[in-house]
Amino acid sequence: MGKLVENSPLQLAKRELLEISSNRSLLAALLAAGVIAGLAGPFGTGDVLATLPRILYWLVLVGLSYSGASVVASVIFARLKPHIRRIWITVLMAGLAAGLVVFAMLLLVNTLVFGVHWDCTGCLWSLFVNVMAITTIITATLFYVTHRAEVDSPQEDRAVRLLQRLPLEKRGALVSLSVDDHYTEVVTTKGRALLLLRLADAMAEAAPTQGMQVHRSHWVALDQIASARREGQKAVLTMQNGSDIPVSRTYVKALKEAGVLPG
Repeated sequence: MGKLVENSPLQLAKRELLEISSNRSLLAALLAAGVIAGLAGPFGTGDVLATLPRILYWLVLVGLSYSGASVVASVIFARLKPHIRRIWITVLMAGLAAGLVVFAMLLLVNTLVFGVHWDCTGCLWSLFVNVMAITTIITATLFYVTHRAEVDSPQEDRAVRLLQRLPLEKRGALVSLSVDDHYTEVVTTKGRALLLLRLADAMAEAAPTQGMQVHRSHWVALDQIASARREGQKAVLTMQNGSDIPVSRTYVKALKEAGVLPG
């Protein structure tokens, strides 16, 4: 029997990076932001860098800053949320932590590109305050927009297509999908139901729920995984409802990359 694995900061970070790297719209937006900043040459970069090096500088800075801030804010928020009742305190702390990371990355990139300039303490302090304020405001704004969208959107707009096939009393958050003869067993936080549907079709209708196929007969929702343990070259996932889902050797690597299993 393997060792149980909780959602550690490393796993949360790997999962956040995986989501960023698989979000094409976000990557396109970051690319556009880096190129636009590179062409515009703000903060004096247009005076000291040629066009191509300047674009590369801003692409690196935008990518590192966003990824670092997103990972740190997500990890801090996830770890503190269960322990702090006032949500705004958690958001503030996540934003401040993200700001520290962005400031450190900015100093690192600027030092590598332009050399060390520590003679202007006032300049560094001004940069620190601005970065912390901007990052905290952006973090709070993104949280507010996401939270309000979840609260204000009609339930039918957010519901996955697969849930529309279930009785009303069983339409909860998806937990897992499993093959049962010619049927697919759909498990939600409100119960179970058998549907005359192939697993592949059920998985397609599970979107936009974030999940993974972990066995030729099983699919799981990532946010419903409580813990994981290795059993030789295979693994077992324990879901929030207490059920165990086997992971075949074929899917172990994908789960490691998603941060569900330790490397």
